[in-house]
Formats: sequence, C-alpha cells, structure tokens
Amino acid sequence: MHFAPFRLAPRLGRNIPVEYFVLANLTNKGAVIGSLADHPISEAVVDGQGSSYRYVGVASRGIDGRYDVEALRPGEWIVQPGLVYALETKGG
Repeated sequence: MHFAPFRLAPRLGRNIPVEYFVLANLTNKGAVIGSLADHPISEAVVDGQGSSYRYVGVASRGIDGRYDVEALRPGEWIVQPGLVYALETKGG
C-alpha cells in the first residue's frame, strides 16, 4: 500500500489541534499485546468505516506535554492514551 507523503509546514504542528490526528470510536481486533496507563494495547483496531490499523508504538510528546504530531509518519494516527497505529487496510 502506498501513501502520499503528508508533511506539516514548519512550526504549523503547534497550531493544528491534536484532535485532527486522533482516531476515536474504534473496535479492538486481534490479541492484546500489552498495556499503557492501565489501557490494553490491541494489535489492531478498526474504525467505523472498516479501515484497519495496526499498532506501531507509543506517541512522542513535546516538552509542553502535547503529542508531537510532526513525528507521525504518513498513515499513522494516535489512539488514546497515546498509542500510535498505522493504516493497514482502508475501509469503504
């Protein structure tokens, strides 16, 4: 699967609401592979449109405590409480 590169303009990341990079209303899929802040980490999640995402790590934060959305790679999204999932298959 190929993704068009998405890069924020310099210093723009601080002005864009983090919510634009956060997935919500997900269904867990697959095994629980760990936990973070007493929250289970699923190996994959599915959104309401059927798109599937796989766990790839923990979101980095800046010194101000905000998620560093500029550190996300194309196709990566934040899932609370600070997990990063990458788009695996797009729903329709």
